[in-house]
Amino acid sequence: MEKNKVDENPEEFNYEMKWVRDSSLDHKGRVPLRASTGSWKASLFIIAIEFSERLSYFGIATSLVIYLTKVLHQDLKTAVKNVNYWSGVTTLIPLLGGFLADAYLGRYTAVIASCIVYLMGLVLLSLSWFLPGFKPCDHPSTCTEPRRIHEVVFFLGIYLISVGTGGHKPSLESFGADQFDDNNAKERSQKMSFFNWWNSGLCSGIILGVTVIVYVQDHVNWGVADIVLTGVMAVSLLIFLIGRSSYRYRTPIGSPLTPMLQVIVAAISKRKLPYPSNPTQLYEVSKSEGNSERFLAHTKKLKFLDKAAILENEGNIAEKQSPWRLATVTKVEELKLIINMIPIWVFTLPFGICASQTSTFFIKQGAIMNRNIGNNGFVVPPASIFTLAAVGMILSVTIYDKLLVPVLRKLTGNDRGISILQRIGIGMVFSVITMIVAALVEKKRLEAVEMNGPLKGSLSMSALWLAPQFMIIGFGDGFALVGLQEYFYDQVPDSMRSLGIALYLSVIGAASFLSSLLITIVDHVTGKIGKSWIGKDLNSSRLDKFYWLLAAITTLNLFMFVIFARKYNYKNVQKVAAADCYEGKSEDDGSETWV
Repeated sequence: MEKNKVDENPEEFNYEMKWVRDSSLDHKGRVPLRASTGSWKASLFIIAIEFSERLSYFGIATSLVIYLTKVLHQDLKTAVKNVNYWSGVTTLIPLLGGFLADAYLGRYTAVIASCIVYLMGLVLLSLSWFLPGFKPCDHPSTCTEPRRIHEVVFFLGIYLISVGTGGHKPSLESFGADQFDDNNAKERSQKMSFFNWWNSGLCSGIILGVTVIVYVQDHVNWGVADIVLTGVMAVSLLIFLIGRSSYRYRTPIGSPLTPMLQVIVAAISKRKLPYPSNPTQLYEVSKSEGNSERFLAHTKKLKFLDKAAILENEGNIAEKQSPWRLATVTKVEELKLIINMIPIWVFTLPFGICASQTSTFFIKQGAIMNRNIGNNGFVVPPASIFTLAAVGMILSVTIYDKLLVPVLRKLTGNDRGISILQRIGIGMVFSVITMIVAALVEKKRLEAVEMNGPLKGSLSMSALWLAPQFMIIGFGDGFALVGLQEYFYDQVPDSMRSLGIALYLSVIGAASFLSSLLITIVDHVTGKIGKSWIGKDLNSSRLDKFYWLLAAITTLNLFMFVIFARKYNYKNVQKVAAADCYEGKSEDDGSETWV
C-alpha cells in the first residue's frame, strides 16, 4: 500500500507520512507529528517507570512468603495461600483498571492515578515498620506473635499496592504499545520488538528488586527497603511526567463492552431472519464514513452473531437505525474475537499455576538450603534466587528477538518468525520441564533430610540445585508470558487494548487462586488416604509429588492447547470496509492484512 502511494504521488505521500493518522493525539490535542512523538523516543520513558514498578513489586512479592513466616509467624500452608491470594488479587484487579482506562480515564491519566495509589501503599509499609504504634513488636528477637495493628496496616499497604498495580500494569503497557503506528510499516515492525524489550526492562527491575532490595530486607531491615522503594517510585513518576510532550494519546470512547452487548441484542432480536446468500450483503459503513477506523473482515465462525448486521429493510437508512437493532460487520467480528479468546485464556491457566510456584514454594525451598557463597561468610537472601528466573527471561527474549526471529522469518515468511500461539506453546513446554526438574531436586533434598536429619539435611545441599528450575521457567516466560502480552494486546478490538493487557494479567491472577485451591484439594485428599503432601513445613511435606502432579496437568493441557491453537483464526484487519471483503485465507501468524 505504502509503495503504491509513493509511486503515484511522492510529495503527497511524504506529507502524509509526516503526521500520525491513527486517531491518536499529541499532548495539545492535535494530530501528532511523527518525528517528535511516539516510537522508541516515547517508549523509553514508559519502560523506565515499568522498571521501577517491577523493582518495587518483586522486591515485595518474592520475599512476602518469608515475611509472613518470619515476622507474622504464619505456618507454611497459610503463608503460601496468603501470597497466592495477594498475587491473585493483584493480577485480577487490572480487569477493572484496564476497563476504566479504556472507557473513561484514558491510559495516561490511569497510569498517574495508579502510581499515586501505589505510593500510598509503599508509605504505609514504611510506617508499619517504623511508627512505634504500628511496629510488629517492641523486641523482635523475643516476639512470637505480632501486634494486630501491624498486620492490619501491613495488609492494607500491600493491597493498596495491588490496587495501584491494577491500574498501572494494563494502562502503562498498552500506552507504550500505542506509541507505534500500525499504519506505518517501520513502526509496525518496531512494535513487534516492543514487547520483547519491554520485558527486558521489566526483568532488569526484577533483578534489582530481588538482589539489592531483598539484600536490604535481609541485612538491614524491611522498613529501609520500603523507604528505598518509595523514593524510586516517586522519581520514576517524575520521569514519566517529563516525557509528556513526546507521547501519543488515545481519547477514551466510553465502555467497549456496550457495542458487544448491542451485537448480542441485535442478533437475538433478528434470530428468525434468513441468513443472506452473500456475506457482502451484511451492513458495514464505508471507508469515507469510517475515516481512520480499522475494519475487520467477515469470518464464517459464530454465524448466529452475523444476523446483527442484516439490514431488515434496505429502503430504510441504515445510519439512522438504532445500534441495538443493527450492528456493523466490524462490531460483530470484535465480539467474535473476544469469544474466540476464551479457550486460549483457559488453556494458559496451568502455565500460570506453574509460574506461581516460583514466588512461593521455590523461594521457601531456597530459604532452608545452603546459600553460602564461598568461604567469606556471604549468604544469599532466599528471594534473590529469583534473579535466575529473570536472567533466564532476558536471555530468552534476547536470543529470540536477535537470533531466532531473523532466521525464522526467512524460513516461514512470517514477520514474527513464528505465530503468537506457537510462541506461547513453546513456553508451556518449558513449564512442564520445570516441574519435572523441580520434582527431582525436591526428592533429592528430602532424601538428604532423611539421611542427615531435618536440621542438617537441607543445609547439606546447595541452593544452586534450584538454579535449573528457576532458569528453565524464566526461559519459558520469555516465550509464554511475552507471547500472552502480545496476543491479548494484538487480538482484542482496538478500543479494548488496556483491557486486553488486563486479560493477560488475569491469567496469572486466576492461576494464583487456582494454585491455592489445588493446594487445599491436594492437602485434603492426600491427608485422607495417608500423609498429606502439604505439611506444616517443607520437611514434613511431599512437594516432589505435588510437582509431578503439576507436570502431568500441564502436559495434558498442552495437548488441548495445541488442538485449539491450530484451529484459531487471527484478527484480520482491512484498510477497506469489511463489506468489500470476505474471509479468505486467514493469516496464521496474527499479523494484519493491509490491502
